[in-house]
Amino acid sequence: MNLIARIAIRMGRFSERFVPSAFSIAVLLTLITAALALIAAGASVETVLRSWGDGFWSLLAFGMRMALVMFTGYMLAVSPWISRGLERLASLPRSPRGAVIFMALISMTLALLNWGLSIVGSAVMVRFLAKRKYGEKQHQADYRLLVASAYFGLGATWHAGLSASAPLIAATAAEPITQKFGLVTIDQTIFSSFNLLLVVASVILLCVLAWFLHPREEETFAVDPARVDLLKSFSAPERPRTMTPAAWLDHTPVLNLIVGLAGLLYVGLRLHENGWRKIDIDLVNFTFFSLAILFHRTPASVLAAAEEAASVLSGIVFQFPLYAGIYGIFQGTGLTDIVGDFFVRHASPSIFPAVIYWYSGIINYFVPSGGAKWTIEAPYILAAAKTMGVDNAKIVLAYAWGDMATDLIQPFWALPLLAVAKLEFKDILGYLLIACAAYVGLVSAAFLCL
Repeated sequence: MNLIARIAIRMGRFSERFVPSAFSIAVLLTLITAALALIAAGASVETVLRSWGDGFWSLLAFGMRMALVMFTGYMLAVSPWISRGLERLASLPRSPRGAVIFMALISMTLALLNWGLSIVGSAVMVRFLAKRKYGEKQHQADYRLLVASAYFGLGATWHAGLSASAPLIAATAAEPITQKFGLVTIDQTIFSSFNLLLVVASVILLCVLAWFLHPREEETFAVDPARVDLLKSFSAPERPRTMTPAAWLDHTPVLNLIVGLAGLLYVGLRLHENGWRKIDIDLVNFTFFSLAILFHRTPASVLAAAEEAASVLSGIVFQFPLYAGIYGIFQGTGLTDIVGDFFVRHASPSIFPAVIYWYSGIINYFVPSGGAKWTIEAPYILAAAKTMGVDNAKIVLAYAWGDMATDLIQPFWALPLLAVAKLEFKDILGYLLIACAAYVGLVSAAFLCL
């Protein structure tokens, strides 16, 4: 077995013993943030407590948008057409290593379209790949690495794709920050040559790494039959034998066709009026909402998918206020300004994008908001960039890539995937730590050269 796989396995064994649940991590991060506010910012206990409590509800609007990304992405991923397509794709790999590479590629590709679709589509793909066996001895892919690879999209490509929060906010004319510092259209960020090339380089790196991370046969963690039984696929409700008018309405494709096509027509009108450069997060959510309704065909299927989608949102809904509370401490005690000022003071125009990348990554680990922080932090970051003569588009990109850099080792956004896969974050952390180190090194070098 190669050295990288051995290191990952040892780190995994360590994390299994010492890394707590995602909820416990959120609480520990809250305590660390409170301690930093008391020591570094000189805040009083009362100020920290008030900031924490007030911050609990400060990200509700953004949290709803993020929940819709996940919700609509899940509904679309389990729709019959998409699910069948994923099952056919799962038959392509011919070896355990090929399976984890394929999983990594699917995860990162889907994340470019929609991060919620990536989490759920990858979870659905894990279901199919975990049940497959390869070769004469019927070997299986390492289940932990398979699930870790399914999370690569959230840490490597989502904030460089079509559901990228910071670039989409920067491209939304109604946002106060764009009115003050100017619009940054997505051809300058998401569709820039720098962003696209960095995406390609990151995908290649992590796919190659997935190959080397796969352990030898005797060390492989194969999914057990009991867990396979839990990985059941979504099935739409059966059409009732007795068709009443109400039952006909719930099982006819007519209503879904009307709503789904009307939604896509609206999206087409918006794109025709404003152009693709003004795509924002609401339009992305509306598109996936319409596609989910259209691909499920009947209202009964949509409602069943919605009920299942809600079940994987439990971790996000319950824990997001905790991270919003951490965010409240950062904002209410001035801790964000202290951290930001520290980075700005020690930066020059040539390395400022790389500095923002690291700054965003560090803050993201404490507050994995998916870009909600951008609306608050952008004023002083863009003001500093203007003083230094650094282009706004570079800063938006650096912030976006930094915001997802530490997602690989942050359990919050993995909760829906882990709920479907029936694993805990500590089970996959060993592999993710190796992937994060290699990936952050590549992207840091890229922004130093920008």
